[in-house]
Amino acid sequence: MSTTALTGIGLLVTNDPSLGSGPLGEIPDAALVVEWERVVWVGPSSRVPDADQRVDAGGRCVLPGFVDSHAHLVFAGDRSAEFAARMAGESYAAGGIRTTVAATRSSADEQLSANIARLVGEMRRQGTTTFEIKSGYGLTVNDEKRSLALAKEFTEETTFLGAHVIPEEFTGRSDDYVELVAGRMLEACRPYARWVDVFCERGAFDADQSRAVLAAGAAAGLGVRVHANQLGPGPGVQLACELGAASADHCTHLTDADVTALADSGVVATLLPGAEFSTRSSYPDARRLLDAGVTVALATDCNPGSSYTSSIPFCIALAVREMRMTPAEAVWAATAGGARALRRQDVGVLNLGSRADLVILATPHYVHLAYRPGVPLVADVWMSR
Repeated sequence: MSTTALTGIGLLVTNDPSLGSGPLGEIPDAALVVEWERVVWVGPSSRVPDADQRVDAGGRCVLPGFVDSHAHLVFAGDRSAEFAARMAGESYAAGGIRTTVAATRSSADEQLSANIARLVGEMRRQGTTTFEIKSGYGLTVNDEKRSLALAKEFTEETTFLGAHVIPEEFTGRSDDYVELVAGRMLEACRPYARWVDVFCERGAFDADQSRAVLAAGAAAGLGVRVHANQLGPGPGVQLACELGAASADHCTHLTDADVTALADSGVVATLLPGAEFSTRSSYPDARRLLDAGVTVALATDCNPGSSYTSSIPFCIALAVREMRMTPAEAVWAATAGGARALRRQDVGVLNLGSRADLVILATPHYVHLAYRPGVPLVADVWMSR
């Protein structure tokens, strides 16, 4: 098997403190060697072993590929008018999801797949090498099944979100819809999903309904994730901790008890600043979570209604400017934090045996991701698959 040495790295972020300094395991003037899509050596450039070929990073910063652990990429239609209305002062509510549901149901597989491919291309050009895709814009047995089947063509991290909102045909019969989701819909979707998720929020699903769906998914062998505490205080975070979820996502409105529960349970708090940017809502207090010992991840929440961005660098800049994270904390959250939210150990790091998924920035330091917001700073992306 051939080996490739990436040398001349001005600053290497490994996310492994045993390999370098600080929580990011930083190594200046570094190199790494890749063999068969895995990292087999990491260290100073002066000690790099022989390899079949060498690539010079030219003094640029290298870090693990971004891990986007929360994205809704299977959809059709456009909601730009809704965005414009919010910017004119209207408040955000989850009801706009039904607009996307109607467009998605009426679209052919080829159209949906082409849209996924377009968004995945955007993500990869901006340094994202691992990403999750949720269903949730079909809300029938067949449409949720086909959404996940299409998503699975692009990623192994697929999430069944049949419990996104109550579809119009079940208005006034929410418990009947929950029974469908936790029964026939889950059975049909299970072969295409790794995770189950629920939007536990006012206007969507209450605690008992959410618990029923998540418990059924867990019993079927799916990992648990929860949309929690986005629109206001609620039971979502506590439910995620009760069920041992991998992550509680949004976490915008938290009580002291919620923060304590997250810290004690080890549930990852996945923060989605693109949603607050797009809805003009208050941002989550990442500093409060970090100071309490909570593991924090950053993700895009890419969707057509409340966070139509595919850019992790943009989310890093927002987290630093609006959520009181340091640049180092934001980079860790967008790489190793996202990997923990997906319960992955092979991505989000660059150490021995990890996937050779990495980003070469067009800058000497990762701080530029927040220092130069909106500027395309990803010079190259290496992916192991």
